[in-house]
Amino acid sequence: MGRVALWVAVGAAMALVLLAGTAAGVVSSVFGGGGGAGCLGAVTAPGATPAGLSGEQARNASVIVATGQRMRVPVRGWVIAVATALQESGLVNIRGGDRDSLGLFQQRPSQGWGTPEQIMNPAYAATKFYERLLIVPGWERLPLTEAAQAVQRSAYPDAYQKHEARATAIVAAYTGGTLPGCDDSAVSASGWTRPVAGTVSSGFRTADRPEHDGVDIMAPKGTVIRAASGGVVVRVRCNIGDNSWEPTGGPMPCDVDGSPTTGGCGWYTDIRHAGDITSRYCHMVRQPAVRVGQTVMAGQPIGNVGSSGNSSGPHLHYEIHEGYPATENNAINPVPFMQSKGAPP
Repeated sequence: MGRVALWVAVGAAMALVLLAGTAAGVVSSVFGGGGGAGCLGAVTAPGATPAGLSGEQARNASVIVATGQRMRVPVRGWVIAVATALQESGLVNIRGGDRDSLGLFQQRPSQGWGTPEQIMNPAYAATKFYERLLIVPGWERLPLTEAAQAVQRSAYPDAYQKHEARATAIVAAYTGGTLPGCDDSAVSASGWTRPVAGTVSSGFRTADRPEHDGVDIMAPKGTVIRAASGGVVVRVRCNIGDNSWEPTGGPMPCDVDGSPTTGGCGWYTDIRHAGDITSRYCHMVRQPAVRVGQTVMAGQPIGNVGSSGNSSGPHLHYEIHEGYPATENNAINPVPFMQSKGAPP
């Protein structure tokens, strides 16, 4: 994963607005978070004890999510905060850590997080974490490990990602067993968003198309295609029939509309996400707007809808693979997968 710098050029007046618990819609419009009101949540089971947590851990997790609700932080922020605390302290309010690190997030008095007494208060510690998270541009759309690292500046920047699934389940326990859905443009609590606004016209491996390893989403030619989640671009290619080419910078066979008899994905790209989930986006109108090795955020534009390759008209062919690299054997139905992430295609 790439590294994300912590942007700190935020005026004192804006900090006061955040401390006052400004509505999340205002926060998103200022900081480019991208989450709409549909991603806010409510703690409906404050006394829950999520599976696998001790009483102490459950109480601390409850404080983290309740603080996020009080500050009107989108639920994606609650997941990031809980995952960070799982890595830093195991959700235990540790008094002694590395150097002068303290508490749930191992915050350091010497780095301006507060006094030792303040940091050892879970509500205070969670509040400080959220305040710094909210000033990271585009934090909701970043891979979890990068959003957490932008706040923590840990010596182990990639360590947070492995806690995402567990943190998501913990947060869900306090919101009645499910996470709130989001509107079409927002990033869900699980870090996923719709790749394009449209209607699914052809399903996954149907009786008449048993080799159709994804779904077709109808959208006008030129419609922006967005990364469904944060990750790293691992493939950008032009594919016609059995032939595949890397971009050359000059004219390519995929620069024209295809047909049902052409064969191939046309212009397409693959993105590798946390947990080795791979998403694929086919039939773009022109070369994708990303390059191999580039880190992208959820919702970031990566190309435009077209009909290159095996296509009878403009649409996005969208695939999800439970594995990397993407193969026919690890393709799964994107519809229930995206529904489980709170962002149906």
